[in-house]
Amino acid sequence: MGNLCGKESSPDPFDQPGRVLSSAPPPSTRKTVPVPKKVGGPPRTLGGDSGAAQSSTQQEDARRKAAEAAEARANAAKKPKGKLGSQLQEQKRQTRNDALAGASRDELRSREADQLAETRAYN
Repeated sequence: MGNLCGKESSPDPFDQPGRVLSSAPPPSTRKTVPVPKKVGGPPRTLGGDSGAAQSSTQQEDARRKAAEAAEARANAAKKPKGKLGSQLQEQKRQTRNDALAGASRDELRSREADQLAETRAYN
């Protein structure tokens, strides 16, 4: 099958002689740019001044603020947000055994309901 709307390509790739599988591919004529061995400069701390180290009071203040923010996020996550939020909190509090027991109860109820519907439908 060929290309319906395209030009016929003059050099057919199968016209050229092939090579044996064990032979190496032809050498590439393209040159690559050498990669630098070392990226310059001493290691730096992100977010700080580009040369001066932060004082210990600034570091302690930043730690304290980060801890307060983490506590605020944790407290905000504990508050239920409406009906779905309270249901989610309930599910999070359940242990694995509680969740399995609840799923088992639900399955037993659905089986009983199916059996009752089957006996009612029996004539």
